[in-house]
Amino acid sequence: MPSTLRAQQRQETRRALLRASRRLFAAKGYGAVGLSEIVAATGVTKGALYHNFASKTELFRAVLEQVQQEVGERVAAAADPASDAWTQLVSGCEAFLATCTDPEIQRIMLIDGPAVLGWHEWRALDEANSARHLGEALRLLVDTGVLAPQPIAPLTHLLSGAMNEAALWLTTASEPDALDQTTTALRALLEGLRDKRSH
Repeated sequence: MPSTLRAQQRQETRRALLRASRRLFAAKGYGAVGLSEIVAATGVTKGALYHNFASKTELFRAVLEQVQQEVGERVAAAADPASDAWTQLVSGCEAFLATCTDPEIQRIMLIDGPAVLGWHEWRALDEANSARHLGEALRLLVDTGVLAPQPIAPLTHLLSGAMNEAALWLTTASEPDALDQTTTALRALLEGLRDKRSH
């Protein structure tokens, strides 16, 4: 078999494993899903699974990275059409919270993610994805005078932490308008950061 065909088949197997395991992890949670269930749902052997992923944890990490990337894409899709950097920031933050109300994303990214990978690794993945974009947006707002000059790193961590915590709270909130309340609070928080001379 030509190596390009073999590589293509391996990619297809990997995609199928990610698709099936994501569906199962979202529906049942990481702890309740066994590798035998994943291979049965995918229609591959355990050997094929181990050829692509060294462990169930590694498979979960790949699913989590995929979910985080999708969240980032949804945030960018909401923010990019805005005409100015401030509206982009607010729209992006609101989109993050709204996206995190999706039960599949909640289960994989917010509930199982930190529990399975540990807080430090989960934070590193979060920082590589959404926190990096948030930092870039805040840097632009400081550079253009919308936000008062200040160190970007602590502000990024404060806002990222607040939004992750709000997203976690939304996973258990029973109030029907919990997302609206959270978005209103977020807007007020962000508005308080604006340099009053800029508007």
